[in-house]
Amino acid sequence: MLVNPVKRAYLALESWFNISFGPEWNPLYHLGTLSFFLFWVILVSGIYLFIPFHGSVEGAHASVEYITHEQWYVAGIMRSLHRYASDAVVITVLLHMFKEFASGRYRGFRWFSWVTGVPNLWMVVTLGITGYWLVWDELAQYIAVGSAQLMDALPIFSGAMTRNFVSGGMTDRFFILIEFLHLLGQPLILVFLLWLHVKRLSNVEINPPRGLAMGTFIALLALSLWHPAVSHAPANLDSVPRELRIDWFYLNVYPLLEYWPARQVWMLTTGVTLLLMMLPWLLPKKDGPRAIVDLDHCNGCGICFEDCPFDAISVQARTDGARYEHEVVVDPALCGACGICAGSCPASNPFRTPRGELKTGIDMPQLPAEEMRRLTREAVTTISAEPKIIVFGCEHGLNVKRLDRADTRGIRLICSGMLPPTLVEYALKQGAAGVMVVGCRENDCFYRFGNRWTRMRFAGERKPILRARAERERLLMHGAAEPDLREIEAELEQFRGRLRELERAETGVAQS
Repeated sequence: MLVNPVKRAYLALESWFNISFGPEWNPLYHLGTLSFFLFWVILVSGIYLFIPFHGSVEGAHASVEYITHEQWYVAGIMRSLHRYASDAVVITVLLHMFKEFASGRYRGFRWFSWVTGVPNLWMVVTLGITGYWLVWDELAQYIAVGSAQLMDALPIFSGAMTRNFVSGGMTDRFFILIEFLHLLGQPLILVFLLWLHVKRLSNVEINPPRGLAMGTFIALLALSLWHPAVSHAPANLDSVPRELRIDWFYLNVYPLLEYWPARQVWMLTTGVTLLLMMLPWLLPKKDGPRAIVDLDHCNGCGICFEDCPFDAISVQARTDGARYEHEVVVDPALCGACGICAGSCPASNPFRTPRGELKTGIDMPQLPAEEMRRLTREAVTTISAEPKIIVFGCEHGLNVKRLDRADTRGIRLICSGMLPPTLVEYALKQGAAGVMVVGCRENDCFYRFGNRWTRMRFAGERKPILRARAERERLLMHGAAEPDLREIEAELEQFRGRLRELERAETGVAQS
């Protein structure tokens, strides 16, 4: 199976991070929640810094110097934490975008999250720009002059910015406006954009693992102590700064103004923005058929509603006059066609209709529950060696057909989460010695919760559960991507050995 170069580069980076941090604390698996954590650090440190800050042209720089040097042991550290957490959030957002692009999680039904995510990046950047402006040192002066050039290039201002606020001298009134934008206006807009970004997702998490959060904070604190953030000389609009320390995370556009007219800079930034927002349609991906509800077999229990990762299922009043009070309804525009709902439906039990066609309350047209049962039965019967192993795999992870051997057959599902727990028991009853489930890499499910829900179902922590009578020692679950073939083959070989030991032990008990 071919993997595009961008995805292969990301998977290599992910593998290196797994070795360095472990799957549970791998920052690449928690970029969204890590960004929220950094926002909290920025918010708390910013509120603390606001207390001694004097928001005026004459008092801003002096108050920041007092914060940095006189109160370095608290306020100075807070300033550095504020600065470095702000830089770190740009890194996490950019890595998040790269990850989603490399994994193909920006096209099809995911277009909304991608398109609403791009403005978040620019809002973070503009928030950082106004923050630098408030220091009112030579770097802030550089930002003010550059921002005036950019604003004047827009027809709505027509030179007013440079004339009124730079050439005429910065006024306290305009400084208060910048302070209002940084402290209230821009953060409120960012909160709204973040809400919009996750609007089509369910079970949204905003807290990273505690260990990762603590490690991130300690790293930021160590950096703040080792290399404290400091200011330039006070701003002086009558002179031109000679040497500046540019923060390239936030101020990368401004040096272009030394070589290009402001309108060309606008064209570049606007072009990049539009290109990013148009990617879902420039590189389109057709989603599979959406989930279909069969009210004849749906009792409206709502388990699929709880499990849906994309908020595509709702529970509504019954419309067919059945004895049940509720029914589930699928919104095709939100459905990711992952099949997790089919795996959560109690009616997907393959033992329910042993001879007739298996019908379930909610199903996937491209791979219905009846087809999964048929594939499982056929796979067991075609295995010619012992111990017989069935491997269920996700189509976005390792292609489990590559694991086919005389004693092993792979069955590809849309997502590991669409596997009904009772189908594992069914495979064992049909003669399989063991069942292996290979989803996407751990904590990086293409459909968000496929791996997690499956593990919880197997552990009896989430309905529908794997029944107690199922032999769990004959079950193995692992996450993998295409580059992990050798690792999975090694795991599979160990699993074969374990199954042989179980067979020998059971044979010995039977003989005695």
